[in-house]
Amino acid sequence: MGFDGILGAVRRAFRSEPAPLRPSGQPLALVYRGPASVPGCSEAVAGLLEASRWGFDVRYTGPHEKVPLTAESLSLAAVYAQPGGGDLSRGYRHLKRHRGALRDYVAGGGRYLGFCLGGYLAGATPGFALLPGDTDQYIATPGATVDDEEDTLVDVRWRGRERSVFFQDGPCFLLEPGNRATVLATYPNGAVAALVTPYGEGRVAVVGPHPEATDDWFADADLPVRRAQDLGLDLVNEVMADA
Repeated sequence: MGFDGILGAVRRAFRSEPAPLRPSGQPLALVYRGPASVPGCSEAVAGLLEASRWGFDVRYTGPHEKVPLTAESLSLAAVYAQPGGGDLSRGYRHLKRHRGALRDYVAGGGRYLGFCLGGYLAGATPGFALLPGDTDQYIATPGATVDDEEDTLVDVRWRGRERSVFFQDGPCFLLEPGNRATVLATYPNGAVAALVTPYGEGRVAVVGPHPEATDDWFADADLPVRRAQDLGLDLVNEVMADA
């Protein structure tokens, strides 16, 4: 073997490979963390899932995580969560190669949970096309109570109750006639702020605002704290229904 061959063998021997995903006996929740998210968003979603009644084994998945985002890892998951993360076109550019695997996962009985950008990505233009319709910016809808992309609070009506939730240019959801979605929350102008819907044998739950937001988000944005974890837990329960 020549020098190049020996060097290649050494590199292969010391190359870091992802560790196999070993079942823990708890339902597995995969939370995306990577270039299609921003610091703090993935961790807040993970905290919400850990606080739920489902006893999840929460792991991060993404290009630099120990658990890669693959059809194989998804096949072991009870739920896949896509957190907030900035611009839709940039986020989709990083995730579009996973579109088929995510659609197959949910269609086969998996659960998709999307927050803000994760809600946008559940739409179709661009996105994973997991919704009976598409998404739009809430701030672009007629009568929107927020008109810019800055961190703020937004009022929603969640299951008939008025709440104020952290918001940063989140989506609203545009539903086709005859859809089977259940609307959980609306914005003040009637646009859909959160919903759950079947997709194949699985379920999809999405929300435009951030009920998972932790106290430091409000402090960093100089906003009064409006805790809404109970709304996030309601969303988790809805996506896991009949699991």
